[in-house]
Amino acid sequence: MRNIITIAVMFFCSAIAATLYAEPYPVKPVRIIVPYPPGSSYDTVSRIVGEVLADAFKKPFVIDNRTGASGTIGVNLLARAAADGHTLGVFGNNQTIVSAVSAKPPYDLLRDTTPLARVASIDSVIVASQALPVQNLREMIALFKASPGKYRYGSGGIASSSHLMGAMFATQAGVELLHVPYKGGSVGIIAVMGNEVQMQITTIVNAKPLVQSGRLRGIAVASQKRSAHLPELPTAAEGGLPGYEFVQWFGVFITPGTPAPVLRQLSAELQQALARPQVRARFTTAGSDPYYESSDGFTAHVKAEIARWGTVIKTAQIKLE
Repeated sequence: MRNIITIAVMFFCSAIAATLYAEPYPVKPVRIIVPYPPGSSYDTVSRIVGEVLADAFKKPFVIDNRTGASGTIGVNLLARAAADGHTLGVFGNNQTIVSAVSAKPPYDLLRDTTPLARVASIDSVIVASQALPVQNLREMIALFKASPGKYRYGSGGIASSSHLMGAMFATQAGVELLHVPYKGGSVGIIAVMGNEVQMQITTIVNAKPLVQSGRLRGIAVASQKRSAHLPELPTAAEGGLPGYEFVQWFGVFITPGTPAPVLRQLSAELQQALARPQVRARFTTAGSDPYYESSDGFTAHVKAEIARWGTVIKTAQIKLE
């Protein structure tokens, strides 16, 4: 009798699932969780993604900014969402950093969420105060080496991406710098302009107007090739620091267990959209570089990023306060 009841329950659940996914996806508005506030780079990328998917599926894709706790609130919301494809998240480097820096991580990014597709990136730039007597990266490194511990770099806070990139810079360049954390990357940039600190690593979106206006000195781009957004700036490798790279990336994540047909639909629409010139132009105008990377490659990238930051954190002895 118990076996008959079990079979009946399984049949009933299968019938419900079949009925649900017989309807074209999505059957209701889709929520896109953004773990940072409106106006942030995450928010900008998410709104482009949301509009693209809304146009493709003819259903609303609604941005839900859930800020706080270094993005942890947003990640955990996605992890607890129904696995039906009606909740997505747009996450990036910061979420892999949290996974690497915490003694007891608030989530397991690869267990609690599923990387669906990487969609865009933003190059990072080494910027300096105009008061610093250097014109390029070689001169900067030589100046720092000549006076260990005299010069300071700013960041958006302990264990922020700008902190880790500053620590990585010091290690790879073989220099001793004092780290000064601020309550946000933009506050750190203001400190660089005032020569309170002498350098910071920031996104090209933040750097471009300040470099072009002369309020900051652009030193180098932390990427493999020069950026179309500031083509006059050499790469770190050109400046004598090969291997120094940090590209802020953004990807779409989804709740684990989401049915494969939904994953395929979303992936296909993202891939097609990112191949369209008008969509690519929107990303470029926002200062980002669009591209598509499928779930397998993206998952491998996330795993490698967590390991990379773990090494940086261990070497620099960084602890989340």
